[in-house]
Amino acid sequence: MKISLNWLKDYIQIDLPVEQVAQILTDTGLEVEGFEIVESIKGGLKGVLVGKVLSKEKHPDAFRLSVTTVDIGTGDPLQIVCGAPNVEANQKVLVATIGSTLYPPNGSEFKIKKSKIRGVQSEGMICAEDELGLGNGHEGIMVLDESTAVGKLASEHFEIQSDYLIEIGLTPNRSDAMGHIGVARDLRAYLNFHQKKGLEISLPAADTQIIGNKKIKIDILDAENCPRYSGAVISGVKIEASPEWLQNRLRIIGLNPINNIVDITNYVMHETGNPLHAFDFNKLDGNIVVRKAKKGEKLITLDEVERELDEQDLMICNANEPLCIAGTYGGIDSGVKNSTTDLFVEAAYFNPVSVRKTAKRHGINSDSSFRFERGVDPNNVEFALKRAIHLIVEIAGGALESIEDIYPSTIEETSVVFSPARSKSLMGIDIADAQMMDILNLLDIHKIKNEVNEWILSVPTYRVDVTREADITEEILRIYGFNNVPIPAKLNSSIILREEGNNEKIYNMIADLLVDLGFFEIMNNSLSSSGIWDQIKTHSYSPKRDIKILNPLSNELDVMRQTLFFGGLKSIQHNQNRQHPNIKFFEFGNDYRLNEGKAEEYPQRKKLSLWVTGNKSEENWNSAKGDVDFYYIKGVVEAILVKLGIFKNPIVAALLNDIFEDGFNYAIAKKSVVDLGWIRRDILDAYDIKKDVFYASFDWSVIENICILNRITTKSLPKTQFARRDFSLLLDNSVQFHQIEEIAKSVDKKILKRIGLFDVYEGDKLPQGKKSYAVNFIFQDPENTLVDAQIDDIMSKIREKLSKELKAELR
Repeated sequence: MKISLNWLKDYIQIDLPVEQVAQILTDTGLEVEGFEIVESIKGGLKGVLVGKVLSKEKHPDAFRLSVTTVDIGTGDPLQIVCGAPNVEANQKVLVATIGSTLYPPNGSEFKIKKSKIRGVQSEGMICAEDELGLGNGHEGIMVLDESTAVGKLASEHFEIQSDYLIEIGLTPNRSDAMGHIGVARDLRAYLNFHQKKGLEISLPAADTQIIGNKKIKIDILDAENCPRYSGAVISGVKIEASPEWLQNRLRIIGLNPINNIVDITNYVMHETGNPLHAFDFNKLDGNIVVRKAKKGEKLITLDEVERELDEQDLMICNANEPLCIAGTYGGIDSGVKNSTTDLFVEAAYFNPVSVRKTAKRHGINSDSSFRFERGVDPNNVEFALKRAIHLIVEIAGGALESIEDIYPSTIEETSVVFSPARSKSLMGIDIADAQMMDILNLLDIHKIKNEVNEWILSVPTYRVDVTREADITEEILRIYGFNNVPIPAKLNSSIILREEGNNEKIYNMIADLLVDLGFFEIMNNSLSSSGIWDQIKTHSYSPKRDIKILNPLSNELDVMRQTLFFGGLKSIQHNQNRQHPNIKFFEFGNDYRLNEGKAEEYPQRKKLSLWVTGNKSEENWNSAKGDVDFYYIKGVVEAILVKLGIFKNPIVAALLNDIFEDGFNYAIAKKSVVDLGWIRRDILDAYDIKKDVFYASFDWSVIENICILNRITTKSLPKTQFARRDFSLLLDNSVQFHQIEEIAKSVDKKILKRIGLFDVYEGDKLPQGKKSYAVNFIFQDPENTLVDAQIDDIMSKIREKLSKELKAELR
């Protein structure tokens, strides 16, 4: 929220340094994030003077350029090369002299230097409107009135003002401070209470006089979402540029002047906090209808975007078609144009929830929706309208024809039961009842009834956030001063010692393991975007299973996440874009899916996800470079399962999750525990991730249940040495190593301790469709030394079974 200090002084007579004003506002809850000196035109047009074009000749080497001599009243005329098509002798123009700096609104600042243009010396610049930051026009140079004095400073000609711009970090509850008058109220309350200034708010002129009879018919078809609607018909206006004082006020707070009517509506909105909208009366066909949008209706808004309307959108319409989205955005055809002569000016109070949902639905964040979403004062609508009418008649001419105010059910002030004793207990300090009442009166909160030990208070409608006794207490305390509440010398607190549960121990154990392996823990938002399915095509996750948020903060956070996967990819994208390509991430969290028609309709599952990409280790002169691969993440996954003590007889199966290019699934105790593999290239391309990413997703809920059944056992170290035997097997390409493991273990489980794969060969020296596996078998009896006959008998049985079931051949 941007506030002009000079503008603020129109409503409250203060002569305080900006630092003190900022401190008072911060202390009263309107936190000032910063302030700075600003000028109504950036740079203050320093070095820009009024000049007179004495002569104009064609440039000898450039058809479109002219060579001019210009008198700026400082001595010898300047020779200036000019490319504007409208430059002529005897014109009064604006000249930027050598050394001056210009700040175009839509470009980079530039400094005027002495230069040669196509071989001709140029000693300055004759300026266009946009080059000076005075507007957007660039059709030619600015030509001033003939009476303008040569040598006059441009800053004086345009009445450039210097001001302090105060930036307030407005919290959503303080809708009353969305205009300068609202901020002035807090200053008045603070200064009157602490310094007994006796200040009053000076409201601006809003007198009106109806001198015509042209009317418009207003129909409110949705009174729930439009409790109050006011409008005025003004005829005979002249659309032109606003006076300099009005343009300067808007520029100070960062708004570009457009024309006198639009500027006035913006000015009144930033003055009172109530948005307004001006229509071309001739586009209305004599009717204003406030209704919900019809199915299939569309509207091209002021940003030239055609929007398909939702049936819940509240619209301002004429008899046949929508004109603008109520409280949110105007239509391109209904606004004021240079040819407009008659106006219909609207001021209204719209339901904040309706406006907020519509704005989010269409992705619109306008000054108007910002205010209506938070709640404007319904009882200030008429004043804001009359203030705008007063300025329009004064600045743009014309005559007020009629005013209509549709307000069937008056919104009354809120009544709050307040106990001074309870309030003091909540604040922790003893403020006299009289002081409390002084503060409340200064905030326009008045006592309407005095009960035993309680007050019945009336809260003005512009304070939509004050509805409870605790809110009244906060109001008193923020004016009294939070800094005036003493800090006790002694603080008492209770510490509850809680024994760490088994699940927490497991979590911490694995988190520590992953950190030791070089992983970083991340924590992404549990909310995601439903639009992700437009980019990612997958059957494993579906938009039909999204759990939608009823009142989303934005379109990017409108559903609960179905998986941790996409949040990790965003984190990788963010880091890689900042020159961190080597990434090892892990995240513990829940995912959420809709199971319609089932007992557990909104199940949530605990998950652990791992992402790795880039080099295995950071670059170093004495270590070989190498990217992570599938076997790296497989090793990390198995290390986790071993650490948990559950990596026993895992079942390996093909993946059913189609976010992977390839990979496999581990199941333990007949329950799926983890999917791991490498991610599809088209998914990575959607996130602009260049290198391969390997991903593992643990079903942590299942793991916790398995770990409950896990029992720690101990056994003595073996007294004997192990024996090893090797097979070199010729196999079909379709055979997987785990099949060899299963067959070997089915032959013997007593002394066959381990089976390992130590070499794989596939090449043109083997028959087509074949591969070679070199497999080792480790035998050990913990009590007795093994003899060759025992081992050979088992190896023979394994060979026969491999030959029979897998058609394996010894090489």
